[in-house]
Amino acid sequence: MLKFKNISRSVIILGLISFFTDFASEMLYPVTPIFLTSILGASMAVVGIIEGIAEVTAGLLKGYFGALSDRLGKRSIFIVIGYGLSGFIKSLPGFIAAIPVVVSSRILDRIGKGIRTSPRDALLASYAKGNTGAVFGFHRGMDTLGAVIGPIIAIVFLSFFPGKYQWIYLLALIPSLFAIGFTFVVKDAEVKVSSKKKKSYAQFWNSSPREFKILLLFFTAFSFVNSSDVFLILRSKQVTHSDSTAILGYVFYNLIFALASYPIGLLADKVGKKNIFIIGMMIFSAVYLGFALNQNFYLVWLLFAFYGIYAATAEGVTKAWVSDLITDEFRGSAIGLLTMLSSFAVMLGSFLTGILWDAFGPLVPFAISSIVSLLVSLALLFVKK
Repeated sequence: MLKFKNISRSVIILGLISFFTDFASEMLYPVTPIFLTSILGASMAVVGIIEGIAEVTAGLLKGYFGALSDRLGKRSIFIVIGYGLSGFIKSLPGFIAAIPVVVSSRILDRIGKGIRTSPRDALLASYAKGNTGAVFGFHRGMDTLGAVIGPIIAIVFLSFFPGKYQWIYLLALIPSLFAIGFTFVVKDAEVKVSSKKKKSYAQFWNSSPREFKILLLFFTAFSFVNSSDVFLILRSKQVTHSDSTAILGYVFYNLIFALASYPIGLLADKVGKKNIFIIGMMIFSAVYLGFALNQNFYLVWLLFAFYGIYAATAEGVTKAWVSDLITDEFRGSAIGLLTMLSSFAVMLGSFLTGILWDAFGPLVPFAISSIVSLLVSLALLFVKK
């Protein structure tokens, strides 16, 4: 039986907050586009615009609030505000069914994510005791477990109450309230006196080690070919000719992601974050090549399983790696900059993937993602620490 060694009470609380938040968010993830298009009559262009604005907003705010939490020497206040805003606002379409309400709730939900993400990750790192991989792995596992349960609850609910999409928005308020409640018991870690001095981005960048800047460059380059998971779902639908199978494949991926995150985090602490990150990108390359070429129903499940293993080597391990390289006083700025740049890169990459798919089919964009991610992983092998 897997034991969570050196995982403090504070890390567990942050894990529970993320679990209940993702539980609520992922209940709505498959429902919102259907609700917008089928019930409210919105076009696919409107759905795309909403997602684009939401992700750009979140990306910008991650960088800003990460740096702000460094300057103030406070993290927990941003966690309360960020999760509180998202938790209350995401259920608003359950009370008022209108396109402007759905748009507003989605954007405000992403604003909440932008406010909380970098300060939360910096706080997680401050709770670590030489085990940042395990801490971030545990947190990602809890977060993703919510992403497994949420869609399953939504699917089961709609099987009993077909078309009752507004009810799901109201139902999502229950796990959101649990998440908000836990935020009020989150405590800031002790801040050293030196870190209370006024800080600037110039100070942060000048004091950052070369390894962080190289990681930032390579991770951003990789993010350009790491397009939205929606394209994997669409490709799975092409192969399986089944909406439900494609969605369940995505749920299966999240389950593997959740189960693998903590063990891989432990392994990263032992063998090095860089090594795990490189292995993860090689797995990503193989998975995308598989999705590009595959026409077999059963192989889809195997590809989603390996994609879950890749995911467990990516975000949590990367943040743990950054946390090892950057001192506590600048961690919010460092993680904020990393997530901000990667968010923009993923958004642009997704836009390019859509264009290439329309023009040439799925083989070309998936093959490009496979080749570029392999080249990035090989290049990292030759970069000295």
